[in-house]
Amino acid sequence: MPSIKTMILAATALAAMSGLAQAQQSDADKTWTEVRIGTEGAYPPFNFLDASGKLSGFDVDIAQALCDQMKVTCTFVAQDWDGIIPALQNERFDAIIASMSITPEREKQVLFTNKYYNTAGAMAVPKDSPLTDVSDASLKGKTIGAQGSTTHAQAAETFYPDADVKIYPTAEEYKLDVANGRLDAVMDDIVVLSQWLESPDGACCKLLGTMKPDEAIYGKGAGIALRQGNEKLKTMFNEAIVAIRANGVYKTVQDKYFKFDVYGK
Repeated sequence: MPSIKTMILAATALAAMSGLAQAQQSDADKTWTEVRIGTEGAYPPFNFLDASGKLSGFDVDIAQALCDQMKVTCTFVAQDWDGIIPALQNERFDAIIASMSITPEREKQVLFTNKYYNTAGAMAVPKDSPLTDVSDASLKGKTIGAQGSTTHAQAAETFYPDADVKIYPTAEEYKLDVANGRLDAVMDDIVVLSQWLESPDGACCKLLGTMKPDEAIYGKGAGIALRQGNEKLKTMFNEAIVAIRANGVYKTVQDKYFKFDVYGK
């Protein structure tokens, strides 16, 4: 006969599975008039808090454009990156639009739409760095910073096994450390690094190079993450992405932040 503790654990697991199944069922049947969007708010220029404390950036403006196209009301929720997928699964919001790369590992946890942009990973170093390329041999014994739970952190650990990889909760923290001489290099999206390097805060550093486009790590671009089983909302978002690409709204939003097409091939 199983112990009381075993029976309690089994009942808890069953309740969790039942709750997830009910959420998936309600998502599938729901008529969407309002969509709650989760984003980080600490990853400029894609998502950040402006001077008034309002969520802003490319992710936020694209989300609003998609909601307008779908004729639904958008509300935005700021969420720390490390807890963003659990918060989606616990129904704090309905979709993540936060520059989340579509990777095989994440596809086990969430349902992704098609990409809404796709840019390369890159590395930046201090301006006086002796490093001349992004090879594993060059970075041997060096200290590399990256934001935790990102494809860039995974790439750092995969591409540079002989380097010391330091993980940070936010991009702002690794930027401070490399500016203050505590890191030899940092890795992130090329757009994030390029815009930082053009700002006064990024005057310390320069772009060293881009990463090889390894789809097993970097995925298929940034997509919108939904709860598993929410095929209805996925279809709505996918159709809206196609529509705003065709009607020029995507380009209008893109041109506000970038000088090139971030959608990619």
